[in-house]
Amino acid sequence: MAKSRSHEGTGPSQRQLRVGELIRRRLSEVLSRGEVHDPELNALSITVGEVRTSPDLKTATAYVLPLGGEHRDEALAVLNRNRSEIRRSVTKGLALKYAPDIRFVLDETFDRMDETRRMLSQANVRRDLD
Repeated sequence: MAKSRSHEGTGPSQRQLRVGELIRRRLSEVLSRGEVHDPELNALSITVGEVRTSPDLKTATAYVLPLGGEHRDEALAVLNRNRSEIRRSVTKGLALKYAPDIRFVLDETFDRMDETRRMLSQANVRRDLD
């Protein structure tokens, strides 16, 4: 009989977090070393902020951002165009049962941090905080 998990739905498991971090590191290496044979991709400097995996580890969502945050749509298009070669290069260096399908999403964490800083610097908010 299967064990019931009372903490289900509370977030990713330790295994998901561990595999996500392994994929993030390997993906960063692949992109920084120019292991994909696309001059347009190799000309970009892309930061991989986080990789989240599905519970079955068959899908990995990579949160990426080009250096300086410029040309986001173009960078995403280039990554998606080379998705299968990136997948092969990333999983070649990892001991996983399945090669996860990698999806690329723009990392908007920095935008949200900037917006939060802007809001906290407003005079009426600072007055309320004091």
